[in-house]
Amino acid sequence: MLIGAVRSGAGKTTLSLGLMRAFARRGLRVGPVKCGPDYIDPGFHAAATGRDSLNLDCWAMKEDLIAQLAARAANNADIVVAEGAMGLFDGAPGDISRSGASAGVASITGWPALLILDIAGQGQSAAAIVRGVAAHDARVTIGGVVLNRVASERHRKLAQEAIEAIGVPVVGALPRKDTVTLPERHLGLVQAGETRNLDAILEALADHVEENADIDAIRAVARPMRRDATSTPATLGVTPPGQRIAIAQDEAFSFFYPHLAQSWREAGAELSFFSPLADEAPASHCDVCWLPGGYPELHAGRIAGAENFQEGLRRFAASRSVHGECGGYMVLGRSLVDAKGSAHAMASLLDLETSFSQRKLHLGYRRATLSANSCVGPSGAALFGHEFHYATVVREKGECFAYVNDAYSGELRPAGLRSGHVSGSFFHLIA
Repeated sequence: MLIGAVRSGAGKTTLSLGLMRAFARRGLRVGPVKCGPDYIDPGFHAAATGRDSLNLDCWAMKEDLIAQLAARAANNADIVVAEGAMGLFDGAPGDISRSGASAGVASITGWPALLILDIAGQGQSAAAIVRGVAAHDARVTIGGVVLNRVASERHRKLAQEAIEAIGVPVVGALPRKDTVTLPERHLGLVQAGETRNLDAILEALADHVEENADIDAIRAVARPMRRDATSTPATLGVTPPGQRIAIAQDEAFSFFYPHLAQSWREAGAELSFFSPLADEAPASHCDVCWLPGGYPELHAGRIAGAENFQEGLRRFAASRSVHGECGGYMVLGRSLVDAKGSAHAMASLLDLETSFSQRKLHLGYRRATLSANSCVGPSGAALFGHEFHYATVVREKGECFAYVNDAYSGELRPAGLRSGHVSGSFFHLIA
């Protein structure tokens, strides 16, 4: 099933994590999924279920890939729970199956949506909202509704009776409760690995859901996948950037999609993870170094002081490919200014200076066409992904890495830099 809502902030994460942990502690094997380009929620999914979460994105991924990855999430699982993004039908312009909307994933997989509906300030009008959502696209089935922010028993009864009168079951009613919260940061939640007492929080979320919802009725909402893709291996259309890939991984470099790692391994690549924050350099036996995005601005002083990492990265780049995405791209530059205005020296492999002292949100899907041959692909290759950061560019000089356009326009603009064996941009690769 897919957990959806009509807007952001309606309670999708609370319900998703609570259900995942509630199912798991009943002995069910839960396959967690996140709709859309999100790096942070999957970490919480893994903590709640004990299984890696996969991202499904119907703007960046073709239908066959979505079906194949969905089947992988269901492999050896009793139930798949997919957390939606934003409103159920929110995405880029166009048909929902290619818009990036969570409803697009539901339309491709056949998974019914369990709607979490915030009814604060309304009663029977909630039924009109549910009716509209249920009738909006015939390819998406609303299997049930969980009410959220219910003020009283009378409030619940007014909304529930009106919704069930139109033929949609109400399978839960969560009262207003602000005691169970997850800390947030400017890109969303604080990462799972940094969240104190995370297991206790997940247990409290599961208790909250179990006490106020019919878990058996919710489980009955689930349906089998519409498509059987288990016989076809997943093909991303993105070959591994090398045979032996050194990948930075720690609290500063954590934005790396699990489906890429799985695909690269299945194509025969060897992945070697290292921690720049622990002053580790990329392994010398590797032929490519990949610096993912994350939160380098929160650890800029430690990165600047990690001499073994910086010197090792420079030695590596002298003869082998290095690529940085978003935060990794900023670390490849000359300096990074943190939110307090302090400048920190970075690797100086690209003529780039970035700053968080004056933040500006850059957000959206991107289609990138590579400007030249690189470890990411050949010249002219089209890649699909997204951009999500608050950094501003102070200086960015040199040959561009790619030409990009967003989901709203075909107008191309240069993005990123390349120099010798080194390349990078704010573009996050999905497929």
